[in-house]
Amino acid sequence: MARYILTRLLSLLISLTVASAVIFALIEIIPGDPAAFMLGINAQDDTIAALRAELGLDTSPLERYFGWVSGMVTGDFGTSYTYRTPISEMIAERLWISLPLALIALALSTLIAFPVGILAASKRGSLTDTIVMGFTQLGVAIPNFWFAMLMVLVFAINLRWFSAGGFPGWDEGLFTGLKALTLPAISLALPQASILARVMRSALVDTLDEDFMRTARAKGLNRRQAIQRHALRNAMIPVLTIIGLQFSFLLAGAIIIENVFFLPGLGRLVFQAISQRDLIVVESVVMLLVFAVIVVNFAVDIAYVLVDPRLRRQG
Repeated sequence: MARYILTRLLSLLISLTVASAVIFALIEIIPGDPAAFMLGINAQDDTIAALRAELGLDTSPLERYFGWVSGMVTGDFGTSYTYRTPISEMIAERLWISLPLALIALALSTLIAFPVGILAASKRGSLTDTIVMGFTQLGVAIPNFWFAMLMVLVFAINLRWFSAGGFPGWDEGLFTGLKALTLPAISLALPQASILARVMRSALVDTLDEDFMRTARAKGLNRRQAIQRHALRNAMIPVLTIIGLQFSFLLAGAIIIENVFFLPGLGRLVFQAISQRDLIVVESVVMLLVFAVIVVNFAVDIAYVLVDPRLRRQG
């Protein structure tokens, strides 16, 4: 077990190192000069050179890379070119919106997908299975931004149960903040729930055909008891994989939903930084999101060992 965890930690560190180098290199090869972009087309060469020196852009790429990485290790992401504000403060402010949104959406997705997938697997081949899989296929096919706009039209404009967008801030109260995140979370959760339900059904269907399930039934367990006590745990490996990937997507890939609902989250911050050519913000936020994805994958690997004792024996 300890050897397995150490191996995964080493893989995590290597992945972070490679990711940081790739992100920095991609930002470096983007054409254009941030200093010239900030000053406009009529700026003088000496003015641009002075701003480049102030922003630290006149040093070599290698110096900037190691300065950026060492700063991130200590929690210093640098200063925004556009807002002249510490990037760590900007990220912390936006993270308190993106992270709860991702967690709520993941919780809704899991709560919907598990019973739906179990129902479809236990009724496989029946009309219920066909109907459930038809709805999940529809959920996969519908773009989440179209579904988000539909929810705004129904629940915000027509019924007036929720606001059409924006975030009042957590200072206004927990209920007010959660209410503002409800429609975005549902818009993110339903397509992901459809995917997770289909994976759950497929994993359970494969497990239900195993010999140990027939043995459990022969010992007197009914179908529901056999699924709850034996099938679910053995079907969790692919399900945990999808849950880990979904959380990474919900945290890093919610930029469209954040723009639909005008949420000042990390996705919207990256979008604004790209449009303003604030490259240090782009690379810092992207690196943070990559770090979150890699850490989540590491946690999923550890969850595999906790769920499947065969992996513990192999470790």
